[in-house]
Amino acid sequence: MNNTSRRHVLKGLGAAAATAGLPGLALAQGKTIRIGFISPMTGPQAPFGETDKYMVARIQALLKDGLTVNGQKYAVEILVRDSQSNPNKAAELAGNLILNEKVHLMLPASTTDAINPVSDQCELNGVPCLSSQAPWQSFVFPRGGSAEKPFKWTYHFFWGLEDVLGTFTSMWNSVETNRKVGMLFPRNADGEAWGNKEWGLPPAVAKAKFETVIPSSFQPLTNDFSAQISAYKKAGCEIIGGIGYPADLKTFITQCRQQQYKPKVVTVAAALLFPSGVEAMGELGLGMSTEVWWTPAFPFKSSLTGENGARMAADWEAETKKQWTQPLGYAHALWEVAIDVLKRSKDPLSRDAIRQAITETSVNTIAGPISFKGGPTPNICKTPIVGGQWVKGAKHRYDLRIVDNSVGKLVPTEGKLLLI
Repeated sequence: MNNTSRRHVLKGLGAAAATAGLPGLALAQGKTIRIGFISPMTGPQAPFGETDKYMVARIQALLKDGLTVNGQKYAVEILVRDSQSNPNKAAELAGNLILNEKVHLMLPASTTDAINPVSDQCELNGVPCLSSQAPWQSFVFPRGGSAEKPFKWTYHFFWGLEDVLGTFTSMWNSVETNRKVGMLFPRNADGEAWGNKEWGLPPAVAKAKFETVIPSSFQPLTNDFSAQISAYKKAGCEIIGGIGYPADLKTFITQCRQQQYKPKVVTVAAALLFPSGVEAMGELGLGMSTEVWWTPAFPFKSSLTGENGARMAADWEAETKKQWTQPLGYAHALWEVAIDVLKRSKDPLSRDAIRQAITETSVNTIAGPISFKGGPTPNICKTPIVGGQWVKGAKHRYDLRIVDNSVGKLVPTEGKLLLI
């Protein structure tokens, strides 16, 4: 299909999406599957939700004639809600969707600030829930889960901290530094998970024979990183590693420059995932490194459309005029799993039947194979991850180049990590 044809298809998808969420007129009354979808579409975590409305529109178009389950056709209504990057708002929206809208399935799309409060509401009220785009430890442990005490209603697929930490330390081992790592953690669920002294970044870094410097955690959206920068400068840290969101990292890097502190390597999860976040940093974005959990080069295809990552990314760029972004693949994969679950359920209007179908999932998605059997807990499926660095691009200001595949062998490297 050429670019012109794809544009026509996408226009058709967009037009169909305007009505696809409504129950089909020809379908029997009461035969509507209701799906709650909660995503951070505005606020500081909006880059995670940037692709969600686009993907929901595509899915609505695919489901415009309904979904056939066990020979019966059902309309599908998707109730989209914006968490505004606020965990309290996410919990409130979930409660309303569960108790008033009577959704059959819940999909919190990304970030622990959306996923965890929504999942807690689902666990409390007995609603099946599928989520992604947060390390599995951040989903399990802050909510009181474990291998011995699994959740009943909430299921999650993504990589784990052990995978990203192995990727980070492998990247750092590939360059010449004094091996002193300054830790950068926000004061939230992500920061608590990444900073955990038993299974977070500090013990992984120490095990890899790097020296760790751990100042106080920062309050998200703070305008002052002086305490952290002072600690890094005093210790002579040449590497910064941690997690944050784009707005915070931009403030941090800007203040590093203002205070004449220039680390050789900056590898920060979450904040450096997105082209928009890196571009917003201007020249300071060049050379930043991050985890990479989806690219157009991933060797998987959609179970819904048959398209590969390169086609999906090209269609996104043609339609939105924006550079592809990592959440695109997972925004699609979440719907692949959800629709597969509904198709296999004995009754897609029964929360119990949907939950049972989730436990039996085995589907190959554009983000990789998904099965909840054999995970760290019965609620988790692990997916691939590699390491990347932002370099000067050809078509765009910066391109994300794969520089480490020590953990995820599925994607070949495109170069080596370079010092900033």
